[in-house]
Amino acid sequence: MSAPRLANPGLYMRRRFANASFIVLSIAAAAFGLVWLTLILYALLQEGITAFGPHIFTMPTPPPGMEGGLSNAIWGSVVMSVLAVAAGTPIGLYAGTWLAEYGRHHRLAFYVRFVNDILLSAPSIVIGLFVYEVVVVRMGHFSAIAGAVALTVIVIPVVVRTTENMLLLVPNGLREAATALGAPRSFVIKSVTWKAARAGIMTGVLLAVARISGETAPLLFTSLGNNFSSSDLTQPMDSLPTRIFNFAMSPYDDWHALAWAGAFLVTATVLALSIIARLLEKKQRT
Repeated sequence: MSAPRLANPGLYMRRRFANASFIVLSIAAAAFGLVWLTLILYALLQEGITAFGPHIFTMPTPPPGMEGGLSNAIWGSVVMSVLAVAAGTPIGLYAGTWLAEYGRHHRLAFYVRFVNDILLSAPSIVIGLFVYEVVVVRMGHFSAIAGAVALTVIVIPVVVRTTENMLLLVPNGLREAATALGAPRSFVIKSVTWKAARAGIMTGVLLAVARISGETAPLLFTSLGNNFSSSDLTQPMDSLPTRIFNFAMSPYDDWHALAWAGAFLVTATVLALSIIARLLEKKQRT
């Protein structure tokens, strides 16, 4: 049998050409991004692993020309991140639950999602300036509390978006079955939908932690930094991103080495959290 004749060979060839061009441009764009990502990771591994060692976790930041580590910066980052996640996760969880379970078709939900999208895409330096005006100016000085508040504002929209999306993936049949047994709606949400979306909600929390792990701008305006270890939340506290920034801008080679080691630590942490989050998300969708 002979091949069927095309009604419009010219249109067919133009579509084939457009499709091939789109594929080539997509591959080229992906390759361009991967090349730069590879170069960045290569430089980070080359410089960061060389300067990395146990002293990073055990010794405080040193003066120029002295041996030291980043223990006070790591401690400050952990403290402020834990406070931010502890404060932002419940707010994001309940807001996302309301959007998915109660206000799915409510007019107010449109405005809540709109504000949440703005916060999700807002530059972190704007959030830092806002918290500086609201918290730091009123307290009269920089503090770890102000830094935690700035990070909390970054955590909330990530958790809200992920919680809503994961709850919407829960089949309505589970809700209807629990409701048919006479369970109140609050009990259904707590014992059925939250439990079914548990992996996805944890994904949102991990992504939020990964997001705030490398934030520098909001902490420069709120917690400022501290050359010594401090547990006083009302005083300035050091953090790993701000310490990396300060050391990278300095003229001292030993500080540059510590900056590379800190950057390697942040990157490894974010990578590990992202991998765990993706695995949990895959588990949730399956």
